[in-house]
Amino acid sequence: MTGTLAAILSPQSLQAGGPGPLYLKLRQALEDAISSGKLNHGDALPPERDLAGYANISRVTVRKAVDDLVKDGLLVRRQGSGTFVVKPVAKVEQSLSRLTSFTEDMARRGLATRARWLDRDLCHPSPDEMMMLGLPADALVARLGRLRIAGDMPLAIERACISAEFLPDPLEVTGSLYATLERRGCRPVRAVQRISAYNMKDPDASILDVPVGAAGLSIERVSYLRSGRVVEFTRSVYRGDAYDFVAELTLSGP
Repeated sequence: MTGTLAAILSPQSLQAGGPGPLYLKLRQALEDAISSGKLNHGDALPPERDLAGYANISRVTVRKAVDDLVKDGLLVRRQGSGTFVVKPVAKVEQSLSRLTSFTEDMARRGLATRARWLDRDLCHPSPDEMMMLGLPADALVARLGRLRIAGDMPLAIERACISAEFLPDPLEVTGSLYATLERRGCRPVRAVQRISAYNMKDPDASILDVPVGAAGLSIERVSYLRSGRVVEFTRSVYRGDAYDFVAELTLSGP
């Protein structure tokens, strides 16, 4: 990458960009390299002194161009590590009027999805899980924690808890949780979701490849069977730069 950047940022290349401030030319050159794939998601930029040397300009000029790209979300600074390229994120919209799984929702958009398992165990419930699922202390629950990925972009961390009565073997879930529950005759028919703003903390920030403190969405979902019994309690964290939740509202009559 060093040779590529040296060519992209050479004084001759920047001058070919026409008139204008040097920092804008440098900014545009870096932005073009990111959009064209010459700089890829996760690539580390060389230190400012090296960038200044390639372009034969001051480090102050380099810093201003890099600051602009950080503000626009194309670069991210990680303390102690350096400055990295961030692939532009296309926002995903999810309707709040339908009860669907992540897998089903992404499939309707034609997006390839995969998951990386973080946790898949049968264990005793925590006090919160006992309360939300209406279980005694000696009950067992299936815990399913996974990183949800669409395309090559990590979008969400989902941590679901289901009574072992409905899911005795968590290893049975290999794709859609709701598809598995449907096969077992216990797919939820309604849910209550609570959505709140969330600033990313580690380890969630590292798993989702965003800076600590980045904006996110915290979502708690309680799902019910037709009988009214709770079947699922899920806590999820979504990237704020990649996900929008959309609700359709109707005006009530007089």
